[in-house]
Amino acid sequence: MSDRDAATQSRAPTPRVDELRVTAHMMTLDHGLFCILSTPVPGGDITQGLPGVRLSLPPGPAGRPDAVSIRGFRDDGWLSATGDAALVRVTSGSAQLMVTIYQAKDAVGGAPNIQVMRLGEGGAVEPAVPAPTDVAPAPAQPAPAATVPRTAMDLVAHIQGSGDVGCMLGEWMGLKGSKTWVEGFAIAPTKDVLPADIEYQAVLGRGWLSPWAEGGQFCGSRGMALPVLGLRLRLRGAAAETHECFYSATFVDGSEVGPVPAGEACESESLAPLESFQIVIHRRGAAPAAVAPAKALAPATAAAKPAPKNTKPVAKPVAKPAAKPAAKPAKRSR
Repeated sequence: MSDRDAATQSRAPTPRVDELRVTAHMMTLDHGLFCILSTPVPGGDITQGLPGVRLSLPPGPAGRPDAVSIRGFRDDGWLSATGDAALVRVTSGSAQLMVTIYQAKDAVGGAPNIQVMRLGEGGAVEPAVPAPTDVAPAPAQPAPAATVPRTAMDLVAHIQGSGDVGCMLGEWMGLKGSKTWVEGFAIAPTKDVLPADIEYQAVLGRGWLSPWAEGGQFCGSRGMALPVLGLRLRLRGAAAETHECFYSATFVDGSEVGPVPAGEACESESLAPLESFQIVIHRRGAAPAAVAPAKALAPATAAAKPAPKNTKPVAKPVAKPAAKPAAKPAKRSR
């Protein structure tokens, strides 16, 4: 190496390595569906995203990718310091999950508090599963974020048994009386307001909502067969001053709720899964467009029997007049 090359190399910046405070825990979950929540941490470094939590399968035989699936509400797989959640399904037996927490070396705030909630059939929340107070997740496999095409529909929802379905704001999403639930949705208005002017949450349990999703982001559990139990919506920025919104919904237990004003959760008393819903946005002071009723499932009707093929009409027999009795011959006089 020449002296010039050595001088150039000596002036090259050396990589900067910052140490982090990392703690890891192994969590054992039984068969079932769980929601793992990371509570907000005061004093967190939002610029660095710390403290952060990740959920992952442990290496070696303890990891069971065939029996465990992880879906985060964020695209990058992190549970951030602002509070996030992830869904974990164990399809057979029990399985271990690695929870890892990353903090700055000189962090003054505490570690995120991790809560584990078991979800029953239909998305109902069962008693909480005990968990360490400072636990974290590794590379999660996030649910794919559905972005609503600006040239297509305002609203896309993933419906049980039907997949992704689209409609415009003001129209009803889903079918009243179908008993099929909504598993997630994404909203991206194409008129009146911009996608950046709106944010929304899915109701996951009583007093429990998903993190806020921005316009165009998928909110829910596509691929986990977990219904949302309602929704909450609000406008932000200048749009909140110039427009207002409300929303209504029907649920698989037959109940109907709404219209509900922006900022309030639309859910049934029984927390039944969401079956269909409608979102209306209009300028303040202007009368909203005519709101259509929820699309109901048409009752089944008996199919008419087809007429037999190649059948010629049968002529009705013409009734013949009854024959008059013959007149009796007149008697001859003697």
